[in-house]
Amino acid sequence: MRSFLQLALDLFDVPAAVQAEPPARRPDPVPELHGPQRPAEPLPSVMAPAQFAHPRANRQTRLCDAHVAYEFKRGKRRTIGMQVGADGLVVSAPRWVPLYEVEAALQEKAEWIVRKLDEMREREQRLESTRIEWRDGASFPFLGETVIVVLDPTHAYRAVGGGLKANNVEVVLHTDAQAPNLTLDGVPRLTLHIGLPQHAEPSQIRDAVQAWLMRQAKRLFTERLNHYAPLLGVHWRKLSLSSAGTRWGSASADGAIRLNWRLIHFRQNVIDYVVAHELSHLRVMDHSPRFWDTVRSVMPDYQTQRDQLRDEAIPRWH
Repeated sequence: MRSFLQLALDLFDVPAAVQAEPPARRPDPVPELHGPQRPAEPLPSVMAPAQFAHPRANRQTRLCDAHVAYEFKRGKRRTIGMQVGADGLVVSAPRWVPLYEVEAALQEKAEWIVRKLDEMREREQRLESTRIEWRDGASFPFLGETVIVVLDPTHAYRAVGGGLKANNVEVVLHTDAQAPNLTLDGVPRLTLHIGLPQHAEPSQIRDAVQAWLMRQAKRLFTERLNHYAPLLGVHWRKLSLSSAGTRWGSASADGAIRLNWRLIHFRQNVIDYVVAHELSHLRVMDHSPRFWDTVRSVMPDYQTQRDQLRDEAIPRWH
């Protein structure tokens, strides 16, 4: 069978009887307008299929136009399960299901799997781009606003209102209206002054910032719990801060609430959603329609805040 390229050449070929005489001389080359061009990439590299590989992959397949290496597990279950996470695709199947049935199930869900793998890869790339380089001038989000780190040894042992002294380091949040180099479009930027020298280790800076953020989180979370609890007709007993990697909060029937301190990066309306969510569990301990009606009773637009919580990328600390 003729190649596609040959068929295209045949299509545009002029019959020999009517071909024009070749020109007497070759035309002058067209000058380059934008400098030398980069050599074209080889066709195979441009059209290479997407590659997704789980770090513990033990099987692989081709789904749509993508090569997918996935972790395959067998266990005591009744159906074939598929889960796409930060590491990639995990497939679980009952011990009695043959591999060809597993492959058939994967092909049936191929578009969904590849779409989710693409979304997860994009999310991981966004998260990686938020990784903070801990130094003087580093920035991080605080209640949806950008805060700039300023290493200022003069704050080390000086008592300043609103500051947090941790490990003999004073940390103070300023609005630098008088610092034109710390403004954005003429709006003063928030700066966090940390009593450390310019040569401080990144871990020292990170720990000082984290201690300050956790203090702010405990204060704000307590305030928002006290605001929403009466509206929901519940009583909370204890607040704990967590550092969970994938969970924003939890609630126990005895009134104990756990909230991830990293929520302090988000705007307050997102924090309010998580607070209302966990307090609603003190009335309904599941995610039934009655539970979501309870959340909606104090936050009619909770879905908007829930989407922001899921979609916005916050800094990676480690």
